[in-house]
Amino acid sequence: MDRHVEAFLEMMVAMRNAAPRTRAAYAADLRAFAAYCVGRGLEADHALIRADAGCVQGYMARLAEEGVSARTAARRLSCLRQFYRFLLREERRSDDPTARERAPKLAPALPKVLSEAEVARLIEDGSVGHEDPRRDLVARAAIELLYVTGLRISELLSLPSSLARSVAPMVLVRGKGGRERLVPVSAGARAAALALARHDRGLGSPWLFPGRDPSRPLTRQGFDKILRQSALLAGLDPERVTPHVLRHSFASHLLDRGADLRALQMLLGHADIATTQIYTHVMNERLRHAVARHHPLGNG
Repeated sequence: MDRHVEAFLEMMVAMRNAAPRTRAAYAADLRAFAAYCVGRGLEADHALIRADAGCVQGYMARLAEEGVSARTAARRLSCLRQFYRFLLREERRSDDPTARERAPKLAPALPKVLSEAEVARLIEDGSVGHEDPRRDLVARAAIELLYVTGLRISELLSLPSSLARSVAPMVLVRGKGGRERLVPVSAGARAAALALARHDRGLGSPWLFPGRDPSRPLTRQGFDKILRQSALLAGLDPERVTPHVLRHSFASHLLDRGADLRALQMLLGHADIATTQIYTHVMNERLRHAVARHHPLGNG
């Protein structure tokens, strides 16, 4: 790997607490850009450090020609910006070749959600009938916790086993960038967690959701298999049921019932209120469809 890329990725981990998947994504994006620069005649060993604004412009045009989505292209440009700004700060370059490049305009992607009835089916029907009875307990605890707290899947799988024994109404969660927040946990979700912890008490695991090796938490891939089976048991399309859809459903249903946007921002652990405001677009879209369906002049 290019030594400049290695230094950049080390900075992302040390200073920004970047997750392994984020680090891998940045490395892949930089490799793709380096390959493009080599195709333009730059030496492989110096492609990134010698790339100029023309390389960046040509690369973004190539992505558009290949039909890469605006969101993916914008993410790749963001990676390049951060990389070259890092090189500027470290005085390894005297210019930023991405400075004049504009990111593709993104249409707001409305979050996909389940209805309240569908979530209820997923919790009740999706936690009964797994081949391994223990998976029923895992499914019930995980799905209910995801829906009543709005946790990210990484946050859920890193919950300690002590959560099940606590009587406190709130749980401390460490989110992106190491930021901590307190999230309320319902009595039902806590009871589901306690049932799982009692079943697993002989494992001696520090995790509420231990993996095959009790010293490690359940993996994202392992949970995805359980969630997919839960969706099938509940009669739902598994493609519509993901941890993030449950997080979106949590937020959307709270807003539907009158929750404050600032409070929702705190619960979700969003650093910027603008990230939370996407859910107001969901509400506006629902209102527009309601008028179109039910108002006497709605289709006029």
